[in-house]
Amino acid sequence: MIDKLLFKLAGIRQIMVKLAGLSFLQALLIIGQALFLSATLTDLWLGKPLKSQVFNIGAFSVCFILRQGIDLIDAKLLDDYARKSAKEMRKRLLEKIFILGPGVVQTQGTGNLVTLTLDGIFQVENYIKLLLSKMMSMAIVPVLILLVTFWMDITSGIIMLLVYPLIVLFMVILGFAAKAKADRQFSTFQRLSNHFIDSLRGIDTLKYFGLSKRYSKSVYRSSENFRKTTMQTLRVAMLSTFALDFFTTLSIAVLAVFLGLRLIDQQMSLFYGLSILILAPEYFLPIRNFANDYHATLNGKNSFHAIAKIIHAPLPKASEVKLTSWQVKDSFKVKQVGFSYDEQNGIAPVSFAVKGYQKVGIIGMSGSGKTTLINLLSGFYTPNTGGFTVQGHELPNLDLADWRKQVLYIPQSPYVFSDTLRNNIAFYTPDVSDEEIYEAIKVVGLERLVAELPEGLDTKIGSGKRALSGGQAQRIALARAFLDKKRKVMIFDEPTAHLDIETELELKEKMMPLMQDRLVFFATHRLHWMHQMDYILVMDEGKLVESGTYAELLAKNGYFCKLLSEMRGDTDAK
Repeated sequence: MIDKLLFKLAGIRQIMVKLAGLSFLQALLIIGQALFLSATLTDLWLGKPLKSQVFNIGAFSVCFILRQGIDLIDAKLLDDYARKSAKEMRKRLLEKIFILGPGVVQTQGTGNLVTLTLDGIFQVENYIKLLLSKMMSMAIVPVLILLVTFWMDITSGIIMLLVYPLIVLFMVILGFAAKAKADRQFSTFQRLSNHFIDSLRGIDTLKYFGLSKRYSKSVYRSSENFRKTTMQTLRVAMLSTFALDFFTTLSIAVLAVFLGLRLIDQQMSLFYGLSILILAPEYFLPIRNFANDYHATLNGKNSFHAIAKIIHAPLPKASEVKLTSWQVKDSFKVKQVGFSYDEQNGIAPVSFAVKGYQKVGIIGMSGSGKTTLINLLSGFYTPNTGGFTVQGHELPNLDLADWRKQVLYIPQSPYVFSDTLRNNIAFYTPDVSDEEIYEAIKVVGLERLVAELPEGLDTKIGSGKRALSGGQAQRIALARAFLDKKRKVMIFDEPTAHLDIETELELKEKMMPLMQDRLVFFATHRLHWMHQMDYILVMDEGKLVESGTYAELLAKNGYFCKLLSEMRGDTDAK
């Protein structure tokens, strides 16, 4: 239940010291309540008037009120600390994801990371609140009550001392069963999150190929698996809670029988007997609360461990190499660069070299390894083998600040921020004038969109605002590239994959001028782009099977020509 990484949280020692002090005071007040209540009942049993019990009743009331006050202070401290810790953890998680890049998203899954960042953080907050309070209470309150019990009656103290470890052992056995179920539930939930997000993002493609119903059944099966694992976890949780309550109640009943027999035999006073009987439920209460909340904290613990694992993941080794802005004389070499996703295939070692301002096409069918190669060239992934030579510098990967500063990356679906059209276009160059923005709009063909917007450049677009088509989003990305004159390396990852051919050809006319005087890597499965490329890399099943100019590849009559024959419809669009 307790994750060791929990003790690495900022301020954890201070909050635990405060909670320990409050638990100690609470234990004293619990003992005070029991003693003053026993004294009152004993005196009344002996026939003393009620007026003589004003002090005992008043002292009991003060202990009771102070105990409730400590509970409120305890809850307030934990609420504030858990909220602050969860907020800081979300910040660190997002920062680490940003540093690690798309590689961690590929490994963890988009749905899982979204779930961790939103629901997972709230589960961690609840985990911190429940765990720290129950842990400190269980560590301090029973010990003080047991000491007082031994002082009043050694036999009762021995009984309570022997019963406690048996309950702990029983709780541990059930805890392992519950943990196994909770781990399985958490794993199922991760798969469901990833599966749902992936299906949602690809719904247009699934509908286009008539596969949406099949995938809706797949999502249903995943959700059913999650429902079943959740119900199994709840069954174990309810059973263990019932069993623990039963055994603690039975232990108190056994103790009460022993106390009753000893009172009958006049082996102990009524005051001590009542005090021990009142303290017995309080003695077992912390472990009962701990066990009852154990199941509620398992998801929080799993989320906390998953988040902490990402936060504490090692950073890529920083390079001290300094790159200059890309020039026509500069060279770029890829030497035996290979990459794999865990045990799954990625791309086999790839080697090629380009120089100066060239347009490099990366062609292949879906799943051929184009996107993996693009992610390596963008610095998002670290190669398993090989390396790069950039401007004469040997580099193990391209996760380099100086490389990122000169790269313009345009993916299949460019991100449009929930902001004005002006700020979206000027994202990379916030200091540009409106005249320059309008020039970019004209170049990429966004005049019609601007004319339709009620507030022109000041119109809010993005999620929840003015919706955009895929072609309009790509034009915004191109406008960003047009305004940024300093970046001389452009990387495209199938930028027209989701566009119809008419929109693509219209965008093509706008995109080609932007590629002048730049080093361009253009991944696509649309063959008509290859006519404009200076050099072509042909990918198939994660391997670089051919490379050369368009004319050279035609002369080889190899896999590239096979692609031409299989995708003849695209070759007509020249």
